[in-house]
Amino acid sequence: MSAKRLFTESQYKEDEPAEKRLKPRRLSLASVIGKVIGLNSMNKILSDLEPRLRRVVNEEFENALSNSHFFTRFHSLENQAEVETSSCLQLMFSKKVLPPTLFTASKIADKDNNPLQVVLVERSTTSAGTDHDLSLYPIKIEIVVLNGEFPLGGGETWSSEEFNKNIMKEREGKRPLLAGELCVTMKERLAHVGDLEFTDNSSWIRCRKFRLGARVVPGSYKGTVRILEAITEPFVVKDHRGESYKKNHPPALGDEVWRLEKIGKEGTFHKKLQSEGINTVQEFLKLSVVDTPRLRKILGPGMSERKWDVTIRHARTCVLGNKQYSFQGNNNCVFILNPICEVVGALIDVDGQLVTVAPSDLSVLTNYNIESLVRAAYENWNSLQEVQGNYIFQ
Repeated sequence: MSAKRLFTESQYKEDEPAEKRLKPRRLSLASVIGKVIGLNSMNKILSDLEPRLRRVVNEEFENALSNSHFFTRFHSLENQAEVETSSCLQLMFSKKVLPPTLFTASKIADKDNNPLQVVLVERSTTSAGTDHDLSLYPIKIEIVVLNGEFPLGGGETWSSEEFNKNIMKEREGKRPLLAGELCVTMKERLAHVGDLEFTDNSSWIRCRKFRLGARVVPGSYKGTVRILEAITEPFVVKDHRGESYKKNHPPALGDEVWRLEKIGKEGTFHKKLQSEGINTVQEFLKLSVVDTPRLRKILGPGMSERKWDVTIRHARTCVLGNKQYSFQGNNNCVFILNPICEVVGALIDVDGQLVTVAPSDLSVLTNYNIESLVRAAYENWNSLQEVQGNYIFQ
């Protein structure tokens, strides 16, 4: 019945004259309030949706651009231009070469065992944009760990984005890679790096090597010129458990012989050398000078030519020092030897006068069998006297 009434009322209104049908109907106060509330609710919904819609649109737009070749090329050129035109300043490690192998839980130092330092240098003589003396402004410097393969191709310039992408993070469940004083203050263009140590080895990345990097902490530098980051040479990080087995570069004369490359501590070569009384690097080098075939025979066939070359080259980097020793030969001739039994000169008595013979002139001593004299000196090494006075040969 209600449906029928509605139909009838509607039909009745259509039959009314046009001027009566066009006359606006008076709205009640309740209906006006309802419309206002509804309009306000809609405006609130739209205002809440607007930033979200903007964000979605922006993200989709950026994704579309980043996938295009044009944007990639433009972005690359932009980064290149940033490096070439803006990076007239650069951070540098005062000594970028670190030991080839570092160990976890050990203090990081340069190859000379000195604390690390970071300096600020001019990359070019044209310093456009450096309108103030940076030495007057303290700058915060952060020390980070980099992938050892960075920068690709061995380049000397890179963008901030490329540098940041190659910063290494700790493995899942591990502590941060670096522990210690990670941020330092640069004053007068120099920053002293405090105690730092690695907490994890480098064996888990493809190249198995890290670099250290230094960058300006964002917000600590107010200049308009970009400061290029510093990097060290790559190095290996091993667990501290292996530090007691590490090789010394360079080795010392008194180092145990297993400190040489390819000779493992308590390994086959080490035991063979020990059995022949060769316990130190000095003893190894002396025998290599006096009787190389005998030394090779002691080591056995397991010491291949390649391994031998590596071992002897490493041993030869040893710093010999200034000590020299005298050995009395025949016919009033005294031979001067260095710590590894090499002849470095001679003293000959000529009519009561001692005449020195330099290493380059030893060939004139044809009346002496120098090789046999050196062997005799080797066999009586403990009886040799250290040279004193003015007879030191350089």
